[in-house]
Amino acid sequence: MPQVKINVNEKQIQFLNKYQTYGFKDKSSLVRKAIDHFKKELEIKKLKKSAELYSESYRIDSELKELTNSALSEWPE
Repeated sequence: MPQVKINVNEKQIQFLNKYQTYGFKDKSSLVRKAIDHFKKELEIKKLKKSAELYSESYRIDSELKELTNSALSEWPE
């Protein structure tokens, strides 16, 4: 697995040193999990922002509302 060198502060070192307490086999697995978690949070924020933009577009675009309603009326129950 590729390696990188990072700098952390003293409190972060203390946290990393407790990796076993948090159920990790080593410090690297703790850091990988934290990165994956942060990445997922960023993706969720991006999706929420996109949904907000679509919602705003729908709210102000009467033609889009009409198109949606016409499609829904033909949708089988």
